Amino acid sequence: MYTYSTKIKLHETDAAGLLFFSHQLKLMHDAYESLLEKIGFGFADLIRKKPYFLPIVHAEADYDAPLFVGDVITIGVTVERIGKTSFTFAYTITDQKKRRVGAGKTVHVTMNKKTRNKISLPAELRTAIEKIKK
Repeated sequence: MYTYSTKIKLHETDAAGLLFFSHQLKLMHDAYESLLEKIGFGFADLIRKKPYFLPIVHAEADYDAPLFVGDVITIGVTVERIGKTSFTFAYTITDQKKRRVGAGKTVHVTMNKKTRNKISLPAELRTAIEKIKK
């Protein structure tokens, strides 16, 4: 499992100081970006140098408890599934007391930049994701 920690910022909350629902998906994406960077597939290189994209084709989120501005959270990212052309990451969000406060999933497909068609996961990406799963 990969872990990413952050603090809930004011601009991520609503008028009551609660995390605005869509920002949970943003925070999960921040954890995803950090994970890709760690395994050698940072977005700067993906966008500029690789012949493929990794668009999200499905996202879901569960909200178990409210989060407020200033709360420190940890997002655990695990590999749920690796398919031929896609992979699924699962996210568990915990608060400072290690209580689960949210969860989610994202499904990513590998798409050729030029043709916009799905392609098989590149071998080096598959290998890197498989290492996370172990």
